[in-house]
Amino acid sequence: MGRGIVISLASAGIPVLWLDSNTQVLAAGLKVAEDTWAQQVVKGRISQAQAGQNLARVQAVDSYAALADVDLVIEAVYENLELKQEIFRTLDATLKPAAILASNTSALDIDAIAQVTGRPGQVLGLHFFSPAHIMKLLEIVRGAHTSPTVLDAARVLGQRLGKVAVVAGNCHGFIGNRMLKTYTNEARKMLLEGALPRQVDGALQDFGFAMGPFRMYDVVGVDLEWRARQLAGQGMDNPLVQVDNALCELGRFGQKVGRGFYRYAQGSREAEVDVEVDGLVKEISSGLGYRRRSISDPEIVERSLLALVNEGAKILQENIAANSHDVDLVYLNGYGFPAAVGGPMTWADGQGLAQVLDRLERLQRMLGEHWQPAALIGRLVAAGKGFADVVEGRV
Repeated sequence: MGRGIVISLASAGIPVLWLDSNTQVLAAGLKVAEDTWAQQVVKGRISQAQAGQNLARVQAVDSYAALADVDLVIEAVYENLELKQEIFRTLDATLKPAAILASNTSALDIDAIAQVTGRPGQVLGLHFFSPAHIMKLLEIVRGAHTSPTVLDAARVLGQRLGKVAVVAGNCHGFIGNRMLKTYTNEARKMLLEGALPRQVDGALQDFGFAMGPFRMYDVVGVDLEWRARQLAGQGMDNPLVQVDNALCELGRFGQKVGRGFYRYAQGSREAEVDVEVDGLVKEISSGLGYRRRSISDPEIVERSLLALVNEGAKILQENIAANSHDVDLVYLNGYGFPAAVGGPMTWADGQGLAQVLDRLERLQRMLGEHWQPAALIGRLVAAGKGFADVVEGRV
């Protein structure tokens, strides 16, 4: 992630000081950046002179003191709140008073990070999506005290980087990953109830998604959430992640090792169905007491989309997103939602919110209280309005 952010900044003409506690990792990162620009030259996207200029903008440094005069710092360590707080204390004590401190966290509490500094108004989240120099989405996360001037500066930076920048409020997962959790949890439930990875992925890819949830996990690494659960010391016994846990215990971390929810031939990104995984899914679901049943493609699509929509409605209700268009932008630019559909909230408005409410209430009766419709949906139906009519939490 750090490499991608550096490449993105330097490619936009911004000088970068790159600090990493591991000098070998830093050297390897510099080589990746150099190779990336060399490949762009070969493909005719930039000139050899531009590649040289990009590389010259990046300077490796070996201490926080070297960052004392920067205008903006972007921290990109792994998702550990205590570590990020330790880094922000040091940055706050070292950087000039006017500097902006940003975290690339994908889910952690920005206010908890800001509170360890003496400048909470200058702290925010800049959540890049991997690979950061390719993906268009940038979530700008406003904390409780982030100043409007700092938010404006972040928007300008996003524009300069060529990103689609969306401002999100501070909650676990912000907009994109908060909704993703409900979506992937529903996919995992359907595995336990009777589906197989290829069925879930195939139904959603036929609907228009760039890839289904289990293919996505293979691409990003099945082990990322598994390691996070281990690090946090919680969540390992959640029934929904038992298939993921079992895969990781077998060393099936995804595409990078050639085995995850699918198999991959050496050097190939083509996902191949693996009967070993099918057997593992059936064994685990039976062991958890599920009576497996046939699940249709329409049910897979409905439950997946309505899980996104219901969580998106809660996000609008809480003013985490200013409007439904921002929610759609996040899903179109960061999560492979089909562009032709216009985003989950546009899809829901097109279905008619009265029908969406009926379908959510039916799922609630059938499958449990986690399907309780967001209060906002009922208010919109009563008013004869749609998600497009919601602005900053108000109808």
